[in-house]
Amino acid sequence: MTTPPPTLPNPPRDHSRVLLDTLAAHRGAFLQAGALSLGINLLMLTPTLYMLQVYDRVLISHNELTLLVMSVITLALFALMAIAEAWRSRLLVRISDAIEARLGEPVFLACFASSLNAFSGPPGRPLGDLTQVRQFLTGPAVFAFFDAPWTPVYIGVLYMLHPALGLCALLFAIAQAILAVWSHHRSVVSTTAANSAQQAESTLLQSANGNAEVIESMGMNVGLRRHWNARRQARQATQDAQHAEIQGFGALSKFTRQAQQSLILGLGALLVIDGQLTAGAMIAANVLMTRALAPIDLLVGSWRQALGARESFVRLRKLLDAHPPRSTLNDFPAPRGQLCLDGIRATATGRAAPILEHVDLKLEPGTVTVALGPSGSGKSTLARVMLGIWPHTEGHIHLDGIPLADHDRDTLGPSVGYLPQDIELLDGSVADNIARFNQPDPDKVIAAAQACGLHEAILKLPRGYDTPVGVNGRLLSGGMCQRIALARAVYGKPCLLVLDEPNANLDEAGEIALSRLVRARRDEGATVFVISHRPAILSAADRIIVLQAGRIRLDGPPGEVLSALPPPPQAPSLPADQSPEPSPA
Repeated sequence: MTTPPPTLPNPPRDHSRVLLDTLAAHRGAFLQAGALSLGINLLMLTPTLYMLQVYDRVLISHNELTLLVMSVITLALFALMAIAEAWRSRLLVRISDAIEARLGEPVFLACFASSLNAFSGPPGRPLGDLTQVRQFLTGPAVFAFFDAPWTPVYIGVLYMLHPALGLCALLFAIAQAILAVWSHHRSVVSTTAANSAQQAESTLLQSANGNAEVIESMGMNVGLRRHWNARRQARQATQDAQHAEIQGFGALSKFTRQAQQSLILGLGALLVIDGQLTAGAMIAANVLMTRALAPIDLLVGSWRQALGARESFVRLRKLLDAHPPRSTLNDFPAPRGQLCLDGIRATATGRAAPILEHVDLKLEPGTVTVALGPSGSGKSTLARVMLGIWPHTEGHIHLDGIPLADHDRDTLGPSVGYLPQDIELLDGSVADNIARFNQPDPDKVIAAAQACGLHEAILKLPRGYDTPVGVNGRLLSGGMCQRIALARAVYGKPCLLVLDEPNANLDEAGEIALSRLVRARRDEGATVFVISHRPAILSAADRIIVLQAGRIRLDGPPGEVLSALPPPPQAPSLPADQSPEPSPA
C-alpha cells in the first residue's frame, strides 16, 4: 500500500500585511511622538506670548523685574521644547531602526525570491525602498505631518486676537493646501518618467560593465555610446522637466509665504491704526501666521520625498505580498531523490507560446538521464522547473511523493546539486564557493574537488583553496570556474544532481573526470539529470530524453533513442583542387 504524503498545516496567513503589521506594532511609539508634538506645538506659543508681554506690559510699565522673570521662564520653556524635539527625533530613529530590524530579513528573502524572475526589476531595489521609507520616517517631512494638525489651533489663536487676522490666515492656509495638492498631481507624471528614464540608463550601464571584455574586444564602444547617449538625453530631458516643475512650485510657494508675511503685518498695522489691535498683538500675529503655515509649507517642499516614500511603501507591500515567508517544515525524512513531474507547463512574461507544455517525467534514484534537443527546446527551463526555481510553472512537482514547494529550502538545499548553464561564482575564496558559503568542511571540500579532478589544480593556485575567485570568478579561467561550480554542485554528495551543459568549457581530462563523477554518483544512489551533447557523457546515460518545441518527443534507453534520431547532416565534399590544405605541424 502506498503511504500518502503527510498532511501539511495551513500556511501562515496575511503575509501581505507584514509591512502594515510592523508599523502597527509601533503604534505606541507613534502615539508618543504625537504627544511630544502636542507639547512642542504648545511651547511654540512661547515666543508669541513673550512678545505680547514685552510690548504690551513691560514697555508700558518699565518694570525690569517683570522682564527678568518672563525672560527666565521663556528660556526654561525653550529648553523644555528643545528637549522634547530631541526626544521626538530620537524616538523616530528608534522606530526606524526597529522597522528595519523586523523587515530587513523578510525584504532580503523576498528580494532574493523575486530575482528568480528575470522580469521582476532591479534585484537590489527593494532594499533601497526600505531605506527610503526609513529615511522618510526620520526626515523633516514626517515632522510636518505631526505639526500640520496644529495649524487650525494657531489660526484659532489669530482669530482670538482679531477675526480679520484669523480669516486672513485661513485663506492663506487654503491657498497653501491647494498648492500642495496641485503639485502632487503634477509631480506624479514627471517623477515616474524621470525614474523610468534613470533606470533605463542605469540598466544599460550595468549591462555594459558586466560585458566590458566583449565590448572592448569587438569594438562595440561606438554603438554602445550611441545607445547610452540616447538614454542619457532622455533621462536628462525628463529630469529637467521634473526640476522645472519643482522649481516652479518652489517659487510659487515662496511667493505665497512672503506675501502672507507682509500682508498679515500690513493688516495688523491697519488694525493698530484703527485702534482694534495693540502693537504687541500685531508682531505676535506675524509670528503666529508664520508658525501656522510652516507645516503646510514644509509639506509642499517635502512632497517629492513623501511621494517617493509612498511609492517605495507600495512596492514593498507588493513584493512581500508576492513572496510571503515560506513555512519551515523540518519533519520530512531525508530525500532519496525520486523526482516526478506531472502535467508541467512553463511560461515566461512577454512570451505568447509556452516554453514547456504537457511534460510528464519520472526520475528514479540510481539513474542517469541525459536530455537532448535543439536550442530553444526548453532543456534549461526543464532543469529549473525540476528544482522549483522557474517562477511561471503549472503542474505538479513531487520529490519522494512530497510536493517540492512544501520543502524548506534551507533544509532541502544540501540534498540538491545544481550546475547552471551560465556559471556565476560568488565573491569569496575557492573553498567558500565549493562549500556553498557555509562553514567549509575541509574533508568535504577536498572530496568534492577530487571528484571533479580539480584538487591538484587548486593546489597550484597562489593561495590554494583560500584563493579569491573575484566577482563572477573573473580571476580564474572559464574551465576552472565551471569545475569549481561542479564541485559546488556535488559538495556533500546530494541525492539529486542537475547539470546543465557541465562540459561546455572542459578539456578532455575534465570530460573524463565528469563522466567518472556522474557514474560514481549514480552508483551511490543519486538521481542525475544532465543536459549535454557530448558523446562522452552519453555513454554514462541510462536513459535519454529528447525535447523539441517544449515537449518530450523521445524517451527511452540510449540505444533506442539514438537510433531513432535523424543522422546529422553531412558536410559537402570539396573537389580535389579545392581540398583544404593540411594544417601546419
